[in-house]
Amino acid sequence: MKHKTSTLALFASALSALSALTRPCAAAEFPIHDGERVVLLGDSITEQRLYTTVIEAYTLARFPQWKLSFRNIGWGGDTAPGGFGRATRDMLPLKPTFVTIDFGMNDHGYKAFQDDICKNYLDHQTKLVALLKDNGARVALVTPQPIEDNRPDPDKDVRNESLRKMSDGLREVAAKEKVLFADQFDPYMAVMLKARQANPAAMIGGGDAVHPGPVGHTIMAWAILKSLGAPAAVSSAELSATGKIVAATGCKITDLKAKAGVLSFTRKDAALPMPVNPLAETVTKLIPLLADLSRYELKVTGLTAPKYQLLIDAKPAAVFSAQELAQGCNLTLSAGPITEQARELWTLVVEKNNIFFKRWREVQLYTPPEWLKSPAFEASRDKELAQLDAQLAQLETKINTARQPLPHAFVLEPVAP
Repeated sequence: MKHKTSTLALFASALSALSALTRPCAAAEFPIHDGERVVLLGDSITEQRLYTTVIEAYTLARFPQWKLSFRNIGWGGDTAPGGFGRATRDMLPLKPTFVTIDFGMNDHGYKAFQDDICKNYLDHQTKLVALLKDNGARVALVTPQPIEDNRPDPDKDVRNESLRKMSDGLREVAAKEKVLFADQFDPYMAVMLKARQANPAAMIGGGDAVHPGPVGHTIMAWAILKSLGAPAAVSSAELSATGKIVAATGCKITDLKAKAGVLSFTRKDAALPMPVNPLAETVTKLIPLLADLSRYELKVTGLTAPKYQLLIDAKPAAVFSAQELAQGCNLTLSAGPITEQARELWTLVVEKNNIFFKRWREVQLYTPPEWLKSPAFEASRDKELAQLDAQLAQLETKINTARQPLPHAFVLEPVAP
């Protein structure tokens, strides 16, 4: 894997990857299916429970009738060899059917590329794939994201050059082992390089150089979901100002009325729009997140007033121009109670993942000192585990309720000049 890549060539490659990720994908390509037990394995970046929560919340909202389980077993400081070493303890008992594996940041040692380090990394990724296949699970190998230091040329950082070569090797492993491959390195780098073209000091991810904040993790999840073929379409309704249904996909329109310039109807969707981390909504200025992953659309032609207010369930939701409505509006972040329902789902998923982390790391794996070990201690641990399991079950029941779409009354009325 010896190769040299110029800054221009890498930038072109990254932009090409970014462009490829924005192409629509068919739902049939998405590898998570009804009945899946999804496990997300990785290091401290996975343990942050951010990009993983985006992936989980997206899937729960998009497929509300599916029975799904998600468990995050990220471990700070972990590597591919470490992940393989703890697989029997942490992963296999969860009986996963689909696993994402995101290692590499710690494997490369935060230094220039070394063949022996890369080989060890790839060998253990291969071992993880074999172990999971033997236990009936499908796998997606995920590249690490780039390191983001405050420099105008992140692609020239020797650590990123190392991660880039390791990502190339991971792609080869995925092809050889016939498993899925999700590249977040190239798309993330493309976003960084584009930002630095406009401002050499631009920092996009938040957090620190290795551990992005909510915006960076949303970019990561966007890249991973697109690599996995996540469908963009939620639902779309195209109506005429005269009160006719032109088209409705993924939703049912009833009680459509047009009177005195006001359009009203009831809309029942088959899915919710994608929940977006409230701390990361500015990410839409950096990537086409909604166009790529959450097309919750309303299009109305033939309107005559300059602007219209959208009310949902009698509450103001957004204001659009007639031209915007004629072209079609994505309502993901401006659908009033529907957007709020997606945010409620996000909050519940975050709470559930925090409870699972507490159960797994703080109780299940807690090792007491010798003087405390006793049947009474073990009984107390079992009791606490049972209580946390009950909390998890309650939260997952709430999640399943929160992700079910409801009918909503829409009204479009002219805005007074």
